[in-house]
Amino acid sequence: MSLPIESSAFKDIVIVLGAAGLVIPAFAALRISPVVGFILIGIGVGPFGLGALAEHIPLLGAFSISDAEVLAAPAEIGICLLLFALGLELSVDRLRTMRKLVFGVGTAQIVACAAALMLAMLPLGLGAGVTAAFAIALTMSSTAVGLQMLSASGRMGTQAGRTSFGILLAQDIAIAPILLLITAGSARGGFFPSLGMGLLAIAGIMLAGRLVVPTLFLQAARTRRPELFLAASLVVLIGSAAAATSVGISPAIGALIAGAMLAETDYRRQIEAAIAPFQGLLLGVFLIWVGMQLDLAAVVADPLLVIGGVIAVCVVKGLTMFAVLRRFGRGAGVSAHVAALLAAPSETSLILLGTASAIGLTGGQPAQTALLITGLALALAPLLGILGQRLEAHLGHAPSPERHDEIPVPGRTIIIGFGRVGQLVAAMLDAHGKPYLAVDSDPDEVARLRLEGRSVVYGDARRPELLSQLGLESARAVVLTIDAAQSLETLVRLIRERYPDLSVVVRARDADHASQLYNLGASEAVPETVESSLQLAEAVLVDLGVAMGPVIASIHEKRAELRERIQAGANQRIRPTLRSRARSALPREET
Repeated sequence: MSLPIESSAFKDIVIVLGAAGLVIPAFAALRISPVVGFILIGIGVGPFGLGALAEHIPLLGAFSISDAEVLAAPAEIGICLLLFALGLELSVDRLRTMRKLVFGVGTAQIVACAAALMLAMLPLGLGAGVTAAFAIALTMSSTAVGLQMLSASGRMGTQAGRTSFGILLAQDIAIAPILLLITAGSARGGFFPSLGMGLLAIAGIMLAGRLVVPTLFLQAARTRRPELFLAASLVVLIGSAAAATSVGISPAIGALIAGAMLAETDYRRQIEAAIAPFQGLLLGVFLIWVGMQLDLAAVVADPLLVIGGVIAVCVVKGLTMFAVLRRFGRGAGVSAHVAALLAAPSETSLILLGTASAIGLTGGQPAQTALLITGLALALAPLLGILGQRLEAHLGHAPSPERHDEIPVPGRTIIIGFGRVGQLVAAMLDAHGKPYLAVDSDPDEVARLRLEGRSVVYGDARRPELLSQLGLESARAVVLTIDAAQSLETLVRLIRERYPDLSVVVRARDADHASQLYNLGASEAVPETVESSLQLAEAVLVDLGVAMGPVIASIHEKRAELRERIQAGANQRIRPTLRSRARSALPREET
């Protein structure tokens, strides 16, 4: 049965999707996290915004959502997707190599900031449980904003970048036990029985992740059907969330644990690419839902409390984090940069506050104020990140880079397509001691090569969203060896648009194909027909008795001549296109 266009459900869907379509590109153009925009949209269209005015101006009812509960289910899925994605970052290998940062600096930061915030809130008289819930939630920092700013400024490989990444990983790990303790503490059956059931559910999810899930994804990958791979991801996500819910704990815990289990598989990057569009959209629904519950009129009555709360949270967190980092031997500049970058709360703070409110641990005006303080402080996170960069420049960078190998050294080559050509390229890189990461779409071949110790992961290059999961922003070069011409051209164009300074070396079919790839932005396009002809010529000349030295020199000279000719052909292709566009822009003569 079709959904009536005049139904409230249809109207709510249009408002939410329209808001997402406006907010994401607008804030991306401003280089600001869209988190703030979604919260503002929720405030505007919610029952305390246009919904309140619709009683007096009926026309506004078409642009408002009067019942926040209609978004509760998709908002819950958005939370689960976010934590599922965070879990995918928690691989054992990464945690092992970063153990000093994650379990040393990161843990100390969480404990110190939570304690400092609790002490700062004690005079408010909120009660021990509410104060602890608020303090722990506000301790979290935004992974999305922090990593985005570090990556955009090229600082991921610096001491400040590594330290920030380690702290954010520690916070991501802490979310599961925090949610478990919050939900167990509010359970009707008692704290310890609920905690035990939660631990059993987590153990069950982990066991299934080891025994059943890899086979499921292997079969989905063998089909080469992207929609089946996405379906497998959603089955694991929803099944884990349902298992957690069945024992009375937050479904977000199940999603996080499921992601952590999949982080150990060969399919992690492809899963990240598959869920990325849905994650952003459904997280936006969650943030709109949060905004709809904020009663600005009640908070505006005491604006000094909100503004003072934002300042207090950022200052207390920033100073505490600065002290912790200095205690662990970080320089003043690095400590100031990281402290400012991570001083604001995060989207996970909103999740923790929402969970505490949903189970009745917090509520009323204090919860409204805490949500608003978190949203406004999160809006300031990009500005605080810029302030941190200025402080590091003023106070001085680290005197020498750390070498504890917490994060892999950047500068590797990414090989997309690991057949015979890709493996030969990898062998030459190995011979010269150059690191690489290979991606291939054959799951059985990936499994075999990983057993041999090769640095290869599963991924379908036909899905351009895979690019954002491969770390191209820190790579030295990317080599494309796949056969599918259309996918190859799409990848070259996208890589050149997103990473204009990256060296892009591409395998082409022939000279004409190479010209097209040069037009799209390839640094080097190597035609198979040309290279095979040159190798045949070399073999013939050597067999005819010509000395090897002159043969190699003439082959190099001919290769350079052909490359120039192909590149010149690419330029010729551009000029007629421009001329034809210019002609089409001229007014036509009337007959």
